[in-house]
Amino acid sequence: MSKGKFITIEGSEGSGKSTNIHFIQEYLSKKNIEFISTREPGGTPVAEKIRDLLLDKANSSLCDDAELLLMFAARSQHLNELIIPALDAGKWVLSDRFTDASFAYQGGGRGLSWDKISQLEQWVQGSLRPDATILLDIPVDIGMERVHQRGETDRFEQEQLSFFNRIREAYLKLAKENPERFHIIDTQPSIEDVRKQLATVMEKLMVQV
Repeated sequence: MSKGKFITIEGSEGSGKSTNIHFIQEYLSKKNIEFISTREPGGTPVAEKIRDLLLDKANSSLCDDAELLLMFAARSQHLNELIIPALDAGKWVLSDRFTDASFAYQGGGRGLSWDKISQLEQWVQGSLRPDATILLDIPVDIGMERVHQRGETDRFEQEQLSFFNRIREAYLKLAKENPERFHIIDTQPSIEDVRKQLATVMEKLMVQV
């Protein structure tokens, strides 16, 4: 049995991850690809409890290092309980965020050491990396306008625009440094145009099966 593909979806707030992940799910279903969808932080009962801690606005005193360590604690559980078994079973894994989000949010946004994050990445993941990462990119002001239109915000979403500008810059830096893995999708145009971009990426990934 061949190993499944590990596809991650990244992007800052308001980039349209939920809508576009749904399109990718439909695409894989039509191609009769067996897959699971999951998210970070979260994906398992233990990791979802950690997610609740991280997103709860009541936990405003959570320090940056603790935030980073909690992210990787949830990721370790996620990998061992869900992601790795699914890949070993030949399934594709579609994950709403993964370690690139730690580099972007805790590295770019919080200003933590990228070397420190890389050490945790190696410890928790070993050699496992996504086969492909789809980066949904949008200017910060437009993305945050979408977020506030949704209503209630979580602990991250209530940060200042400068925080999200640093996140976007970090994501684009990661994409530039890993061009073979990253596929940037401009989510400003119409839904139809975004779906065309996504379909092109998915067609490339199907060829690599």
